[in-house]
Amino acid sequence: MSYYSKHVFFCTNDREDGSSCCQRFNARVMRQYVKNKCKELGIYGKDQIRISSAGCLGRCQEGPVVVIYPEATWYTYVDEEDLDDIIEKHLLKGEVVQRLQLFN
Repeated sequence: MSYYSKHVFFCTNDREDGSSCCQRFNARVMRQYVKNKCKELGIYGKDQIRISSAGCLGRCQEGPVVVIYPEATWYTYVDEEDLDDIIEKHLLKGEVVQRLQLFN
């Protein structure tokens, strides 16, 4: 069994040349928002959920992006409401949030 039931990676890459990247959408702030929410809900930590920063995940034109393992489900988001949907539906209930899902 994995150390975490789900591992959420937020692309927080910031391109110095000004080209498209997830940090242009405040990805670091959004990652911290999800981490804090998971802690508040008591679902963060060993055998539960881990929220991590990632460098470039290679989907810059679709950003900002998040990928959740072990399912390898990719999402985009606009605001905290989108992230709340991902927490409530995917992380708590195991349901894919189709309106935010990016396809491989």
